[in-house]
Amino acid sequence: MSEKRKFGFETRMLHAGHIPDSHTGARAVPIYQTASYVFDNADHAASLFELKQYGNIYSRISNPTNAVFEERMASLEGGTGAVAVSSGQSAQMLTMMTLLNPGDEIVASSHLYGGTYTQFEHTFKKLSLKVTFVDPSDIANWEKAITPKTKVLYGETIGNPAGSIFDFESVSALAKANNIPLVIDNTLASPYLCRPMEWGADIVLHSATKFINGQGTAIAGVVVESGKFDYTHFPAVSAPSIPYHNLNFYETFGHYGFLMKLRAETLRNTGSCLSAFDAFLLIQGLQTLSIRMDRHVQNALAIATFLKQHPMVEWVNYAGLPDHPHHERAKKYLPKGASSVFAFGLKSKNNNARETGKKFIEALQIFSHVANLGDSKSLVIHPASTTHQQLSDEELKRAKVNPELIRISVGIETTDDLIWDLEQAFHAISQ
Repeated sequence: MSEKRKFGFETRMLHAGHIPDSHTGARAVPIYQTASYVFDNADHAASLFELKQYGNIYSRISNPTNAVFEERMASLEGGTGAVAVSSGQSAQMLTMMTLLNPGDEIVASSHLYGGTYTQFEHTFKKLSLKVTFVDPSDIANWEKAITPKTKVLYGETIGNPAGSIFDFESVSALAKANNIPLVIDNTLASPYLCRPMEWGADIVLHSATKFINGQGTAIAGVVVESGKFDYTHFPAVSAPSIPYHNLNFYETFGHYGFLMKLRAETLRNTGSCLSAFDAFLLIQGLQTLSIRMDRHVQNALAIATFLKQHPMVEWVNYAGLPDHPHHERAKKYLPKGASSVFAFGLKSKNNNARETGKKFIEALQIFSHVANLGDSKSLVIHPASTTHQQLSDEELKRAKVNPELIRISVGIETTDDLIWDLEQAFHAISQ
């Protein structure tokens, strides 16, 4: 009994990062809806601004409600700490702006969410960052793409919407051999289904808008860091910081150096902050994460099996099915299930896949046609004309987004009702 207790996932998703207020007795995490904070005196203010003392200055940089969410996410992912930001896109942007200098390079999986691909391919060019996209299925593709300027390897636990499962062990071994951090977007899995740091990832990102929130009520992102990567040879992190009188973040803060620099410099200067109210909503979502994910996975497997057997479906791409090429990999890295977001292709008349997909989506009654995923409610979208519409035909091909592809995010409704909805939509387009 003298040993320190290692609490389980469900206990930490409810309690990590928060001790009830002894003054008020409030059990729930308070919403600290304030822009700024009173300093004890002039010396206290100076110490905070010089990063010599921990505390709050301005909610663009830190906030007590956000801090609870950050600590809880770090605990669930197994990281040393976290920084919450305004969106998943911001989480990616701030991570790269903290890690990289102009002229540096990124090697990324080509199986990425369309918004990520567009950010990497176009926005990063304005920052003089080069991104090389590779088919992640073969480790040789990663090896060939690495150059002396490569500073990041990037991928998604579950490719969106390709459905591929990231080969953590091979790519993380390659990253370590080349002293390059491995950055993983774990949005589609959530820390309940997969914890990439246990497989060698150094930084984990989330669009917390999705499964973390679970209700479609908040836009948010979070950056979680393992604290294990040596940034000594990374000038962007370890070089003296001119705004802080040549402070060396990595030398001063050690395993927390990357996150401190991201918060005190990148987040402060870009303003991509998360509101306290949205942090509160995310905390509410985390409290039911494991229960929701179990139900999501249960429903998804039933829906995928139904679709696989349907005569109007050309193909189903779900790693939870035994015939998926990454099924064994999914069992290894996601033993509780391969999430609930996957794609399938409709058979179309006269090769008009786009029109068939449009009619099918419009016929659905329970599935909502929205540009989101990870909601407790079931969602559907046609990526080629929405989330990935900015990509060229060649880019769509590399991302494995075909014209007939329908992406669904299976919610937690009654399973038979979801199957009924799909069946009546199939009937509608068959007429």
